[in-house]
Amino acid sequence: MTQDVAKRRVFYIPGYDPIHPRRYRELYRKEGRAQAQISGYDLTLAPKRSGGPYGWHVRSTQDGAAVEADIEVLIWADIVRDSMANSIPATYGQLLRTAWAYIGSGALFRLMRLRKGPVIAALYPIFALILQLLLALGLGFFTYAALSGFLGWAVSLFSMPGLLPFLTTGVSALAGLGVVWGILRWFRKKDGTFYAYYLMHDYAFTARWGGANPPELEARLAQFGETIAQALKEDWDEVLVVGHSSGAHLAVSILADLIRAGRVPENGPALGFLSLGHVVPMVSYLPKARRLRGDLAYLSTRAELTWVDVTAPGDGCAFALCDPVRVSGVGPQGQRHPLVLSAAFTQTLSPARWKALRWRFFRLHFQYLCAFDRPKAYDYFRVTAGPQTLAGRFAGVKHAKSRITTPANKFTSVA
Repeated sequence: MTQDVAKRRVFYIPGYDPIHPRRYRELYRKEGRAQAQISGYDLTLAPKRSGGPYGWHVRSTQDGAAVEADIEVLIWADIVRDSMANSIPATYGQLLRTAWAYIGSGALFRLMRLRKGPVIAALYPIFALILQLLLALGLGFFTYAALSGFLGWAVSLFSMPGLLPFLTTGVSALAGLGVVWGILRWFRKKDGTFYAYYLMHDYAFTARWGGANPPELEARLAQFGETIAQALKEDWDEVLVVGHSSGAHLAVSILADLIRAGRVPENGPALGFLSLGHVVPMVSYLPKARRLRGDLAYLSTRAELTWVDVTAPGDGCAFALCDPVRVSGVGPQGQRHPLVLSAAFTQTLSPARWKALRWRFFRLHFQYLCAFDRPKAYDYFRVTAGPQTLAGRFAGVKHAKSRITTPANKFTSVA
């Protein structure tokens, strides 16, 4: 094996995640150490040496080759947090608007024909929030009925019929409403367990704009583009952009803009794009996602970069093995990207590990960033800190046999 990379700059674009980016540093530290022990190489973290407000430096020796990498998280968590700042009634309003955006446009039914797993994940917060509301209303009504009967009996003992309507109706109704509100607040407080509000905000963020990017996100993507463009002028062997979940389609638009603007130098660092656990159809199937559909079609033909897409059927939150360009109905003549690969959790995780993670759906959605007991071609830490470029590492590798390329989307135009 030849060494193509001694110095690498990595830009990680998270999905819809309000949590501080230190989470990704600690995840990389923990899982990188585990993968290094499993695979027999060295990997250590140090404070970042270059770049923006948050990142870390990696030193790794793999197959006898020493590599250094600066990894930077491109942060949009503040935009995510702002979009989540909703009251309980406002979240139920989001539920109605989001359901209509997907049902009214027909996107939901086309998505169901494509992959049922992520659609079930998308429907989960709707059903969970409705169930929470019904439970709260049921217990509230029970409280109202029980208290009304008790107070009616108590008032009758004191022969105060004039107070009966007020006590049995007014007080009981207030108590019932208090129970409803208390239960809804409890569910909201425990959303770290149920994820209903979090996922509702996630899908509502996309649905509100019909698949288009809100102005504040467009401005942030332009800033990300500037950061990546600057790195492409510097002395790196490879600039690697990693987009996870919703971050994958954001990366598509950022890279398409850079190439259109001629900001990828011919003699600069190799440019790689690794998309992980993508949810592209959740956006591209919406009627106003014209920018994304155009960017997908454009980027898929460009020679300026190498694009590898990794998903896994075991990840119920991703559109596993779906070519994001073709299933969006915009696969052009001469398409060369992406290379669609499977992380194949049932093969790359030991039976014991797979059993422990199988029903932890949100944890599995982050498995691409973690260690594998039985790694195959895909190893996140070899890709981000190893001696080969993305193109070199996957040279000659073929698409996953179960790759899905048939569009279920009526939008065949990018205009």
